[in-house]
Amino acid sequence: MERSTTGPTPDAYPPAPGTPLPDGTAAIPAPVLAGLLDGMPRQRATAPALPAPRTHRPPPRPWHLLPTPAGAPFTIGYAALLAVTSLIAAHADPGLVHALHQGSSTDVAHLVRTPVLVLLASALWIAGGLLTPYTVAFLLVLTALERRIGGARAACVFLAGHVLATLATEVPVGLAVLLGHLPDTSLHRLDYGISFGVATSTGALTGLLRPWLRWPLLTLAAGGLLSDLLAYADPLTNWGHLIALTIGVAAWPLVRRWHRPA
Repeated sequence: MERSTTGPTPDAYPPAPGTPLPDGTAAIPAPVLAGLLDGMPRQRATAPALPAPRTHRPPPRPWHLLPTPAGAPFTIGYAALLAVTSLIAAHADPGLVHALHQGSSTDVAHLVRTPVLVLLASALWIAGGLLTPYTVAFLLVLTALERRIGGARAACVFLAGHVLATLATEVPVGLAVLLGHLPDTSLHRLDYGISFGVATSTGALTGLLRPWLRWPLLTLAAGGLLSDLLAYADPLTNWGHLIALTIGVAAWPLVRRWHRPA
């Protein structure tokens, strides 16, 4: 009886590298196959989601509310100049002080003769002296505005409000005198101070604040100016304050383009 084997047939073993195959090709070595398999694209593994980075907000810095030589040089220089003129107004001879105020007044008579001189000189005085709300508003508002848009641009906003609000109140007075609705003495009305510039700077600053602070501050400023107008103590100046605040609000698109991150 013939004995048969149950092991694998020779065809079951892989051919040696280089052995001719039935189709005429040669067997490819295993290292070459491994290299080809390495070149095939593999399935991407899903990367674990990284936690979102936490934004770190700097702590509040109350000293930034006041001007410093590095952070607000325009405001601190202007404040020093106003302090000098306020000391002169407080301690100099009253006749001299009145003459200085009169010469710096932006009334119609001076605006016709020397407009540039009086518009600049009138912004060197604080009506009522240093101990007035406008002094505090000047320091806080001008500092905040300068830190956001720079000293030169803050000066432009302040000066634009001072000049435009002055002209908006004095030109109608001149026209009313020409038409006979006001006496000639109205041409020499005493008018000086920084209040128009402060009101304009306040209006401009509110456009750079967050809404939760912008609208309460703007409402508070407008409400205070309206109450002064309703008191009718100095309606021409009070109208000038409201006009100046409106000029600042109208400057929102401009100051927002100028805004620089803190």
